[in-house]
Amino acid sequence: MDVIIRPTAAEAEELTARMIADAINAKPEFRLGLATGATMENVYANLSKMNKAGKVDFSQVRTWNLDEYVGLPPEHDQSYRYYMNKNLFNNINIDIRNTHLPDGMAADEVAEAERYDDSIEEAGGIDLWLVGIGCSGHVGFNDPGTSFSSRTHVAYLTNTTYEQNKIYFNPPESMPRRAFTAGVGTVLDAKKVVQLITGKRKAGIAAAAIEGPMTAMISSSALQLHPDTVVILDAEAAAQLKLRDFYDEVFMNDPKWEAYR
Repeated sequence: MDVIIRPTAAEAEELTARMIADAINAKPEFRLGLATGATMENVYANLSKMNKAGKVDFSQVRTWNLDEYVGLPPEHDQSYRYYMNKNLFNNINIDIRNTHLPDGMAADEVAEAERYDDSIEEAGGIDLWLVGIGCSGHVGFNDPGTSFSSRTHVAYLTNTTYEQNKIYFNPPESMPRRAFTAGVGTVLDAKKVVQLITGKRKAGIAAAAIEGPMTAMISSSALQLHPDTVVILDAEAAAQLKLRDFYDEVFMNDPKWEAYR
């Protein structure tokens, strides 16, 4: 696991966008895993600007998202399909037919989860999966207790996750308590994982996920198992890391990061 700390959230978001753009430029037929939430909005804004400036081309890119609420149609303003269209897909030159999310209205939830994993496998797997971290340490909606080998499934959301996300709904109690989520194992299958963590409220859980023991109670800790994970944090989110000085030294001296310093 590589850990990169930037002074501000804006710099962390810009670095994340640059890494994704560079990966796409190196392989135009890129298979990209995506996340939602406030943390990702500026990443997508940066990618949209880069696309408009001719610095990255999405015309051959295919995407898969981590999750979608059960019971929300795509046009609902809190569905993740709506979020992705608004924040990224409608602003870049991607073929919307190449963008994939679980169907929150699927009649057969088990079949839909299997179909989603199958679609990733049939495409050849995810080249890079962009993820964040929830306040309980979850990736996607893989709340505490989720197996590291889990595949795409419908999860019942914990109270912590519910409280964190219901503020986006009007009224708040209209937020669904169940959602499709790519499993921890589904994420670990990606060739590369890039995790973005910003803000002081994430400092404790970031330290636990990066430097603490691997545990199903913190699904993000499973990323320690992945052979090519890059965690990008701002200074506030990195405040409780014990090896902060070491991470900074590696970033400033390892030749592989020269283009991003």
